[in-house]
Amino acid sequence: MPTPLSVLDLSPVPSGQTSADALRNTIDLAQRTEHLGYRRYWVAEHHLVRGVASSAPAVLIALIAGATRRIRVGSAAVLLGHHPPLVVAEQFGTIAQLHPGRVDLGLGRSGLLRSRELVRRFAGPADGPAPEAKVVDGLLIPPKPRALARSERFVARIEEQQRLLSTGEPAESPLDYRAQVEQILQFVEGGFRSASGEPLHALPVEGADLDVWVLGSSAGQSSAAAGSLGLPFAANYHVSPSTVLEAVAAYRDDFTASAKLARPHVVVSADVVVADTDEQARELAIPYGPWVHSIRAGEGVIPYPSPAEAAEFPWTVQAREIVADRLDTQVVGSPETVVRKLATLRDATAADELVITTTTHDHADRVRSYELLAKAWLES
Repeated sequence: MPTPLSVLDLSPVPSGQTSADALRNTIDLAQRTEHLGYRRYWVAEHHLVRGVASSAPAVLIALIAGATRRIRVGSAAVLLGHHPPLVVAEQFGTIAQLHPGRVDLGLGRSGLLRSRELVRRFAGPADGPAPEAKVVDGLLIPPKPRALARSERFVARIEEQQRLLSTGEPAESPLDYRAQVEQILQFVEGGFRSASGEPLHALPVEGADLDVWVLGSSAGQSSAAAGSLGLPFAANYHVSPSTVLEAVAAYRDDFTASAKLARPHVVVSADVVVADTDEQARELAIPYGPWVHSIRAGEGVIPYPSPAEAAEFPWTVQAREIVADRLDTQVVGSPETVVRKLATLRDATAADELVITTTTHDHADRVRSYELLAKAWLES
């Protein structure tokens, strides 16, 4: 059997369309990829942007679950810095009670990081010699983007988002990330106790048939929490390709078997565009550069441009530098080209699954990309 493929959907809003169009496209793509045999359908959490409609993952996941029958549905990820663990557990427990055995609660840490700490995770040093790309087992590991460290607008946008999503005054002794994940597990397993030792039962999450995941971009608290708690781990090659190998290595080093997982289980993400030929795929992928630039430059996420609109983007040396790691690691081409590159990613990371995120301006092209990939991957 080939390595399973899954879907990560951001519910992108194409230029000239609305968030309602994007959400309808998400439901349609979920139904189609279920039919194509993809294992999971995950959505991400984004806020205060014009180009992504997935700001309420639990709501969207419930809608997707109701519109499909077999495919697993879940988050990649819910950001614990924006939601109390109990609320997250109750939301996903509600979905899982109605769709048992199909729900993945993927947890992320980005919302817990202050803006400049977040930039340091993804940015290279602003000064000094320029770092060089590496190739490890055939996989490109690009340097972190130096220009990102100088993007004050990016920092300001993160700070504003954190202010608006704040859950109130900071607790005197806030939980660390591992403790938050562990608290959610206690709600699910029915082992949570109050400060006085009294059992507290959180329905409907208690006993819910759902799987808890941790997502991470580098070695650190996320990989350590997943490993030490015996949870599956998803590493974000499509977001932070520079640190994917260190993230999965740290997770495996920290892994301790749990009741649900006897050995490490790693999913690795990739940004992919497939078309009938390499040339057609490259044409469809042209808007990806300006789109990623809008994120890194602090504009938020703009509506996804058409290839013609993207061709007018005024590239500068700094603009290219800020997105080079993402552009250089996007997997673009014919089915044969993409299968070969994804196999390299799988082998270099020893991934148990790959999760594919594909964004194009026209929904039909996105559907076609997933169709071509599913058929070629199955035959490889």
